[in-house]
Amino acid sequence: MAMKPRKIGEGLYQPLAEINVTPLVDVMLVLLIIFMVTAPMLAAGIKVNLPSAKTAQPLESKDPVIVAVTRDGAVSVGKDSVSLDNLVATVKARLADSNGVVQLRGDRDAAYGDVVAVMDDLAAGGLNRIAIVSGGRRAAAASAPAKPAEPAGKP
Repeated sequence: MAMKPRKIGEGLYQPLAEINVTPLVDVMLVLLIIFMVTAPMLAAGIKVNLPSAKTAQPLESKDPVIVAVTRDGAVSVGKDSVSLDNLVATVKARLADSNGVVQLRGDRDAAYGDVVAVMDDLAAGGLNRIAIVSGGRRAAAASAPAKPAEPAGKP
């Protein structure tokens, strides 16, 4: 007796026309975990103890130009008072001897508009490396006046 050739789809094993997604999901989850573990290491770097050298020089040995706005709106570059009309020219002249950064320091009691006006004048003059300097939280808490205690029996 001769056997007939089997056709596709007959018998014990039938072709499966679906994609098995489980191995794909497993591989993707493993890759996700690997990237989640390695990404913080790439961003933070590795801590090393650097050796010291006697001839080493700091990268930016020049000081920045400091522009200060006092509480009454007066502007000074370094320790010299400057008018708003001469501010950009004075800062540009001092930038030749500095690292190219302008530090803007506004007094805590200075009007917000005065500080923004100085920053706007500097930006309009082509100075785009402006850093706004503030004190730390500890310095702010130490210099803040103590608030008077309120009476407990207030309605």
